[in-house]
Amino acid sequence: MSHSVASAYSIEDLRLAAKGRLPRAVFDFFDGGAEDEITLRENAEVFKRCRLLPRVLSDVSTIDTAADIIGEAAKLPLAIAPLGAVDFGRAGGDIAIARAAAAAGIPYTLSTAATTSIERIADAAPGRLWFQAYILRNQPFLDALIERARIAEYEALVVTVDLPVGGKRERDLKNDFSIPFGFTRKNVLDFARHPRWLSGILRHGMPVMENVKGLDEAATSTAAIASSVGRNYDAAFNWDGLQRMRDRWPRKMLVKGILHPGDAARIADMGCDAVIVSNHGGRQLDGTVATLDALPAVVKAVEGRLQVLLDGGVRRGGDILKAIALGANGVMLGRAPLYGAAAAGEAGAARALTILKDEFIRSMQLCGVRSISEIDVKLIFGNA
Repeated sequence: MSHSVASAYSIEDLRLAAKGRLPRAVFDFFDGGAEDEITLRENAEVFKRCRLLPRVLSDVSTIDTAADIIGEAAKLPLAIAPLGAVDFGRAGGDIAIARAAAAAGIPYTLSTAATTSIERIADAAPGRLWFQAYILRNQPFLDALIERARIAEYEALVVTVDLPVGGKRERDLKNDFSIPFGFTRKNVLDFARHPRWLSGILRHGMPVMENVKGLDEAATSTAAIASSVGRNYDAAFNWDGLQRMRDRWPRKMLVKGILHPGDAARIADMGCDAVIVSNHGGRQLDGTVATLDALPAVVKAVEGRLQVLLDGGVRRGGDILKAIALGANGVMLGRAPLYGAAAAGEAGAARALTILKDEFIRSMQLCGVRSISEIDVKLIFGNA
């Protein structure tokens, strides 16, 4: 483990390490949100406003963090959220995060927009693998992607439903950043000021979104392959399409991008295994409700018929405890392991998970709970 990663004691430390290594345009692509970034900030701020009400004089000498995540055991109540374009931050980033997840005993979700293929992840990082599907207009291509995940023994399908169109991310516009890279005077100078990052790009070549090769038959370059994804989101996808996917996929299925309790209840009726309360990390529609605020109503609406995972804003182990106390079965991590991987590859991703695990255990001990089953809403101030 590098000195910089070993001396990282928080996710913010890893964020700053990634910021120092990456060109501003690349860092802002990972770090930023849509428009005024209200939702991006609120996802994290709501955890700060949520206050714990600990109990004392419990024997917390032994802590059990094991959790049931969609019917299978996990060492922590965590899963890795789908992350696109990770290798633009560091070559091998997808594999680094997947391996760190496997070592930590938690599921890893591979994005449709990943820079590593379904098959390469399965070979390089055996563990609990989930595949995330964006809804593409090219239905036969999407069906083939999902079939590849089935053949590669992915445990679950995660269907993202909150992206009929892409969000307006103004940091990217101001930085002249796009995928594919648009080489302008501003960002070329930015890239040149970060030689460690640039040497990796030159050594390994421009990353390619491997899963979507062939999506647009006219797309042959890295640039064209990347841009074809955004052009192919299916804004017409509806409940009938989701039911079709549920009927065709033979294993566990999660639906990501749910904030409204009515939508969550309808997904429970369809026989899905989990909903993921998510606003896409604040990267799409700005001004939406923070996910922790949306969580209790979703939990109430599904009435225990499926699991509820929370995505967005988790930066501390105490945040994990708060989400579980408010009814989540677990949380999904996106930017936290991404910062670690961008800073220091697999060691950085592993460090992110270790930091959160240690903080979570400490928070459990300080709240007087010994296992996931003992975490309940009475630990949240105002609910005792």
